[in-house]
Amino acid sequence: MKSLYFITGSQDLYGGETLRQVANDSKEIVRFLNEKLSAIAEIVWKPTVIDSGSCAAVMREASADADCAGVITWMHTFSPAKMWIKGLQILNKPLCHLHTQANERLPYDSIDMDFMNLNQSAHGDREYGFICTRLGVRRQIVAGYYRDVRVLAALMQFAEVAKAIDFSRHLKVAMFGSNMRQVAVTDGDRVESQIRYGWEVNYYGIGDLAALSQSVTDAQIEEKLKEYRAAYTFRTDDIDAVKEQARYEIALDAFVKQHGVGAYTDNFEDLHGLRQLPGLATQRMQGKGVGFGAEGDYKTSALNAVLWKMAENREGATGFMEDYTYDMADGYVLGAHMLEVSPAFAATKPAIEVHPLGIGGKADPARLTFGGVTGSGVAVCMIDLGTHFRLVCANIELIAQPKPMPRLPVAQIMWTLKPNFEEGVRQWIEAGGGHHTVVSTALTADDIRLFAKLTGTEIVVIG
Repeated sequence: MKSLYFITGSQDLYGGETLRQVANDSKEIVRFLNEKLSAIAEIVWKPTVIDSGSCAAVMREASADADCAGVITWMHTFSPAKMWIKGLQILNKPLCHLHTQANERLPYDSIDMDFMNLNQSAHGDREYGFICTRLGVRRQIVAGYYRDVRVLAALMQFAEVAKAIDFSRHLKVAMFGSNMRQVAVTDGDRVESQIRYGWEVNYYGIGDLAALSQSVTDAQIEEKLKEYRAAYTFRTDDIDAVKEQARYEIALDAFVKQHGVGAYTDNFEDLHGLRQLPGLATQRMQGKGVGFGAEGDYKTSALNAVLWKMAENREGATGFMEDYTYDMADGYVLGAHMLEVSPAFAATKPAIEVHPLGIGGKADPARLTFGGVTGSGVAVCMIDLGTHFRLVCANIELIAQPKPMPRLPVAQIMWTLKPNFEEGVRQWIEAGGGHHTVVSTALTADDIRLFAKLTGTEIVVIG
């Protein structure tokens, strides 16, 4: 369980009785937040910060604590902001500034100057907010009474995004092969990706995976087939093709564990040693939260894993997708890929089928086919513009397929763009958005905006 430090600001001016009340009030807020956010993160109370030394010490502790995903700060009284400078300069975790009060209403009949001096968030948080702005500190600001459902929702969102950023900073991505030849948008600066997001993106020969797959035993494959039969409908008699994908899934599981990898790419142009392009195997790996990007698209692979982590406590699906083709008369987008759509998007029981692929020069691969879920969602793409990264996020509405597509042997989902087809497509292309995306029905554009804000990433939101 990841934690968020809760740090309260005051000063050594009001005397011991006031500071004891400050501590008691902040402990009560932490108790309540833990009651409401326990499924997401543990809120860890920290002693009141009253000077530069105590501020620097707790920020240094938060930065060094591997279990700490972020920090929530609150100024109970006035807290002179010069004392926060060193600490804010030290902090390397996401920051949320909670602008609240211990009391929701004023005690009109009894309010006096002692009460005013104790409950100065309206005063202290502005002082603290100024220094954060002066220092250029990226943070989420949540304003309102801490028991309000809207405040709790914002804090929950911060916790989920902070955990995803923490995951991102430790993410390893394996590229089996390189980027698809001559393709621009899926390429990028892997060194800069590591500097900004923490992604360790490294090349591995596809032969490494092929060798692992050859070490898989018949008994392991039979156990995997039992899983498939329990979960899916078989629409093929080519069991050998299905066994080959089971072999790849077992090998990928072993590779991920051996190398600590959380995402990977492959490339149909580089399959030496494999009989098929991984299809069913890759679909299954995404269902376990392992990120994927096709044709060497490491950015989408990493983003897939990070957004899956962000959404892990929510209802909905998150996975790799491609805008494939249109029904321009009705303004529909058909999203699919050659093989690798995650079964998280299945609206019906997936079926295992085997069909020719047409590219790559390998044997016919097994894959899961299904119709997709419906509902509101986002399609998110990351591009490298040379000087900086940009996130392009489109608001979409996933729809039921208007007609069956019996001759299309891949999983697919369909959606409409907001505000409309023409404007949505135009803005996407103008922003430089690519054809590979991460689609999520669990996340919203506000989640992606917060991730962009806290990581210093430019973002374009459409619709």
